[in-house]
Amino acid sequence: MSTGWGTRVGEVVAPSRLGRDFRWLLSSVWVGNLGDGLAIAAGPLLVAQQTDSPFLIAMAATLQWLPKLLFALPAGVVTDRVDRRVLVVSVDLVRVGVLGLLAASIVTGTVSIAVVLVALFLLGTAETFADNASQTLLPMLVHRDDLAVGNARIQTGLITFNQLAGPPVGALLFAAGTAVPFLAQGLLVLAAIATIARVRLPEHGRDPETSTHVLHDVVEGFRWVWHHAAVRTRVLTLTVFNLTFGAAWSVLVLYATERLGMGEVGFGLITTVGAVGGLAGTAAYGWITRRVSLGDLMRIGLVLETLTHLGLALTSSPVVALAIFFVFGAHAFIWGTTSITIQQRAVPTALQGRVGGVYLLGCFAGLVTGGLLGGALAQAYGVTAPFWFAFVGSALLVVLIWGQLSHIAHADAQDPEAPDGPDGPVAGVVADPVAPRPHPDTEQPGAGTATQ
Repeated sequence: MSTGWGTRVGEVVAPSRLGRDFRWLLSSVWVGNLGDGLAIAAGPLLVAQQTDSPFLIAMAATLQWLPKLLFALPAGVVTDRVDRRVLVVSVDLVRVGVLGLLAASIVTGTVSIAVVLVALFLLGTAETFADNASQTLLPMLVHRDDLAVGNARIQTGLITFNQLAGPPVGALLFAAGTAVPFLAQGLLVLAAIATIARVRLPEHGRDPETSTHVLHDVVEGFRWVWHHAAVRTRVLTLTVFNLTFGAAWSVLVLYATERLGMGEVGFGLITTVGAVGGLAGTAAYGWITRRVSLGDLMRIGLVLETLTHLGLALTSSPVVALAIFFVFGAHAFIWGTTSITIQQRAVPTALQGRVGGVYLLGCFAGLVTGGLLGGALAQAYGVTAPFWFAFVGSALLVVLIWGQLSHIAHADAQDPEAPDGPDGPVAGVVADPVAPRPHPDTEQPGAGTATQ
């Protein structure tokens, strides 16, 4: 009986039609997300332990984002040129080494704000390459009609382990011993490496005989994005909204501890409540996307994010703030799942890394700029100033990009396997002869049935 029950649960979580390799990928992502979740709380707490300067605290967040700005495009080129699984394993081993050195500095009493900032920059650099490559794996393992399902399962793990379980556990481990959460994160990353190593990937579409310059590959990615309306709109939207988001969230630890008076564990609770909201978004995702167009869904999400900044700027009540973070968590899940599915369906396999690099560049250009602005505003005008800036800036941006969001609704009309660019075939791209197909006896869900 228990075996049958376990089998049914496994089928719901990771349907067998998605394949064994998808299950290994999902396991690796979930384990890695738990480790990263520990750092969501422990990292800012370590920074706050070393300094009380709002600018340096915001700088710590900026240094985690800066590598994605600096290395997003090279990471995209590398992802499209090499074995993507080997790339993920290699850079994750670098992360384990940096975490070990950081923990050793804490134990030996040699840690300082400078050491922490350098470690954050190195970890962010490794994560840039790992994240870019990891995002391209799902389209290589499942059929396009199952991408929404696969992304929903990955996002569920992100919410449950990275945001729900990880931060409060990370805060508790930090209270027990400053080095403990970073050692635990290193062990979990090792476990994720062991799991992802079992995934078997098909060729990712680049002709091995093709030799092009790095700059040529980068330009090719930009040109493809510019000529694809839905993906171009997605990149522009995330760039401008991450500017305002980065300003507010760069001082979130100060907002939680000073404005709301919630303490260290309370700071972890903020992420937990947002994750619960994300789970609510998971449950409602299929129902919502069957009734609301993708364009309208994006518009509603942008309005909700704008009102989030306003509500947080106005309130000093932990209860009200937590309610706002709950709604924001639901919005973030729905937006994120829809957005990444649109990109994966639209972009040819051999261009996934470079297009992802363009997306990361825009996304983190906004975050880095916003983080610097947020630190400066908080230093000069107080901890709520970045939230006021985020509200005003977001409201203006909603007005400016409102009409462009209609492109999103037409994303699925594109042929995701068509390798032709705006001026002919994309260099180095060949057809995907091993692209997975659905089981002929299985009804395939669409974008609006991610929870099925």
